[in-house]
Amino acid sequence: MKKVTNKKTRSVNNRPNCLKITKSTQKVNMTTVTLKDGSKVKTSVREARTMKKNNQVA
Repeated sequence: MKKVTNKKTRSVNNRPNCLKITKSTQKVNMTTVTLKDGSKVKTSVREARTMKKNNQVA
């Protein structure tokens, strides 16, 4: 299985009502898709939707 996306985890701030800032991370929404040639790739969901729109996914 090959990884196709270039996205990485993002660093964000948690801001509760007391306005105390703490760091957290947001991970990429990854999924496995099967291409028309039968190979499987791991990519982000947004890129998988674009591949489906461009008729690259089986």
